[in-house]
Amino acid sequence: MLLRVEAEKREEAILSPLASLSSRTRGRQVPEEPCPIRTEYQRDRDRIIHSKAFRRLKHKTQVFIAPEGDHYRTRLTHTLEVAQISRTIARALRLNEDLAEAIALGHDLGHTPFGHSGEEALNEVVPGGFKHNLQSLRVVEVLEGGRGLNLTWEVRDGIVHHTGPVKPQTLEGQIICYADRIAYINHDIDDALRAGIITREQLPVECLKVLGDTHRQRIDTMVTDLIRYSWEQGRIAMSPAVQRATDELRAFLFQKVYIGSPAKTEEGKAKNLLKQLYYYYLEHPEALPPPVHPQDDLPRRVCDYIAGMTDRFAILQYTRIFVPTGFPS
Repeated sequence: MLLRVEAEKREEAILSPLASLSSRTRGRQVPEEPCPIRTEYQRDRDRIIHSKAFRRLKHKTQVFIAPEGDHYRTRLTHTLEVAQISRTIARALRLNEDLAEAIALGHDLGHTPFGHSGEEALNEVVPGGFKHNLQSLRVVEVLEGGRGLNLTWEVRDGIVHHTGPVKPQTLEGQIICYADRIAYINHDIDDALRAGIITREQLPVECLKVLGDTHRQRIDTMVTDLIRYSWEQGRIAMSPAVQRATDELRAFLFQKVYIGSPAKTEEGKAKNLLKQLYYYYLEHPEALPPPVHPQDDLPRRVCDYIAGMTDRFAILQYTRIFVPTGFPS
């Protein structure tokens, strides 16, 4: 009944010599008996999907803070789009699709409420700063379930290095760096158009000539180009022309959407809310949940608690603590 062994043999027979084989993982922090059915990376994927941190992503902001519309992306839908793009690329390049999917599903588990506004707020007050990729690693290594998820080294490496100057050591992890950007550039344009923050006429014409006029065309161009160019170069990369157009489109989003647009009008309030919660819990540690690890200092405990909040839970806690209630008649 060792279906896992059969799956591992299929990987060895089908995948590229450059792929990360689940049978050759560097392993887990705490050794475990292998699953008789699933490979190690499939097991990691399942653990992430069943985690509380993953479920909370559905109520965490992507760009639009606490949106009232039903169709704006959340941190969860962003994660699913990254996973879908990653699987497509990994499959086409004959890399390990399960590893790519596991990294994609776990890459934002440590993200704060209110998107990057929340990340900036905690970075300004937490000793040593705050980065969501490091927090994602902390979630899977330490916080989830009080002991972490005990994921494989390759998944943890991909999660912590999905952003920043250091690349993941696996090609599957490097796919996530691109898939993350492909996903958010395109869905943030889609959401900004829906919100009326930008118009189609404002999109950079030269970028559209390279990437396409529609949401579907742009994703298809980016993904197809990445697959083709990676095959040719033997490394994960876009062609210079598509990379340039992608970077210019991202710069356009920073100028028109991410900084100073109507989408960010509530950003100051969101940052102030989280900072006030941070200082409150420093002064009232009795209001915190029990520590995951007794050796964690108070600022670390407060940071973990706030980073794990959803938008609406943070608003609820702030209202409960700082907004006076009416005196009963």
